[in-house]
Amino acid sequence: MAPPKGAYALRVPDSVAAVLQKLHPTIKSHLRSGLRTIIENPNAGKALRDELKGLRSYRVKRYRIVYRIEPEKRHIEIVAIGPRPVIYEETFRLLSREKTHFKGNTVHFR
Repeated sequence: MAPPKGAYALRVPDSVAAVLQKLHPTIKSHLRSGLRTIIENPNAGKALRDELKGLRSYRVKRYRIVYRIEPEKRHIEIVAIGPRPVIYEETFRLLSREKTHFKGNTVHFR
């Protein structure tokens, strides 16, 4: 089902989906709620700086959802999800070694 006109579609790479599947159901529920918030308001997350400029981070308890807004395509691409102490360093490493195109699924939330 396509998103309503004007709405953003959420793109979740396979690697991020695999991380989500391994989390406790309560954490998954909180993260799903955070993803819905991001879809409703793409600028809800904090704009990141320096090496991570162009990305945003949304706080969900002790986890962070790191994402990129693609306004011309009406997509929000999830870059990484993880606990606060390590997520930014891991995201930087991921982006440094992965200069490839997206591999994953587009997800529409209701």
